[in-house]
Amino acid sequence: MSEAAVKKKSKTPLIMFIVFVLPVVLAYLALTFDWFNKGSTNKGELLTPPLDLSSVVSDREPLWRLLFVMPQECAQGCENVLYSLNQIWVALGKESDRVEPLVLAHQTSEKIELTDMQRHPNIKVLSTDEQNVNNVFKDASTDGIFIADTLGNVILKYPIKLQQEDAIQQSRDILADLRKLLKLSRIG
Repeated sequence: MSEAAVKKKSKTPLIMFIVFVLPVVLAYLALTFDWFNKGSTNKGELLTPPLDLSSVVSDREPLWRLLFVMPQECAQGCENVLYSLNQIWVALGKESDRVEPLVLAHQTSEKIELTDMQRHPNIKVLSTDEQNVNNVFKDASTDGIFIADTLGNVILKYPIKLQQEDAIQQSRDILADLRKLLKLSRIG
């Protein structure tokens, strides 16, 4: 056997190791040490475990819901949320009959003026008591816009934006997530 053939034969196991074993080892290390951003495409914060809204909306039609809990004082951020909920619902177009923009109001919430709701005619207001809201959100913050599925599970949360430009951008993110959910959903 020539010297070149012996060198070639000795390189074969090394090449086989590099081609087959090394990628598996690198993938294992990448998963173990979180070297990459995991493949999530949602723009909101995924709530794990989901919050159970079914006790509050049990008598309502099973729809996807854009949910907002009315705070004690409705400042600029609150106005941005009401505007965003209305605009998202309008932007859904033919899918809008599958989604209900819903504001939960309780005893300590700021009373929603009739004029505010005339500016946002598509938003429904559900009055409930504060205990029901506390049972749903438990230790979680109620500050934000939430997406709830048709079974009453609150699954995504978006923070309230104080600047109108930021709120508009966030509305686009919520709309993208909601469209994706509606496309994948066969119910509601």
